[in-house]
Amino acid sequence: LDETNDFEYDFSQIKGQEQAKRALEIAAAGGHNVLLKGPPGAGKTMLARAFPSILPPMSLDEAIEVTKLYSISGNLPAGRSIVTTRPFRAPHHTASYVGLIGGGNSIRPGEISMAHRGVLFLDELPEFPRQALEALRQPLEDHKVTISRASGSLTFPAEFILIAAQNPCPCGFLGDRKRSCNCMPGQIAKYQRKISGPLLDRIDIYLEVPAVEVEKLSSNTEAESSKIIRERVTKARKIQSERFKGKVLTNSGMGNEEIREFAVISEEGLNLLKMAISSLNLSARGYHRVLKLSRTIADLAGEINILTEHVAEALQYRARDENH
Repeated sequence: LDETNDFEYDFSQIKGQEQAKRALEIAAAGGHNVLLKGPPGAGKTMLARAFPSILPPMSLDEAIEVTKLYSISGNLPAGRSIVTTRPFRAPHHTASYVGLIGGGNSIRPGEISMAHRGVLFLDELPEFPRQALEALRQPLEDHKVTISRASGSLTFPAEFILIAAQNPCPCGFLGDRKRSCNCMPGQIAKYQRKISGPLLDRIDIYLEVPAVEVEKLSSNTEAESSKIIRERVTKARKIQSERFKGKVLTNSGMGNEEIREFAVISEEGLNLLKMAISSLNLSARGYHRVLKLSRTIADLAGEINILTEHVAEALQYRARDENH
């Protein structure tokens, strides 16, 4: 479907944050989940809200799937017979478990299903109820959610890209060069423990978003537009659709079989990955996530095989969170 709508935010409006924009381009190209971590005011929310503008347009089949979900939940926009834009759902951290996952007396889809084929943005991730965050783990793996009640059970689709954001500590300024953090060590540890290892394990890209330097904020240099980035993303998605022939949608959905067949890596790249496994203490799942990310980076570069530079870039997005 040709989306003619204007997006709320465009990447050209975001000053600085080149690394974050690059990471989000990779996420859009391969359908990877992202955690943005940085102080208040660094631009995490704006980056997330601009993200839909670089996603490829929906196909007619995708639009019909989304329209059905919006229709049964009573969210179909007035005067619209079909939803043509990818959903962007941003529930507040006070949202109930049922609101997020789905359920209720007459079972209805939750935010994770309303985000199907689009984006689920969870700002202030550690503030969400632990029960709701743990319930996210299965849908992130299976791309569907089953809600059981005495009256029966219903399964809703839930294939979305998760963009999560959090401060580094309760006050938000841990590691900030200009403002000092006033949290106690125990408070910081408790805050960071709110997100379980198994949930973090389902996030492919872990990104530090520092506060932007004043010089960059006042610069007149025009940043790259979402339209240009979106063209690259769409091209990489086309490579994946030809590769997987409908069995898998994007690189992030590859199972072990697809990884063996399609994540062919150069000898130098494999050596770098082996070194990283021991130094970063990568889990088996972490190892596979690096391979999937490397595959997407290679697709964006138009390369058939995964090269050393693709692995090196993918490792940048894993390094700090393995020991979380």
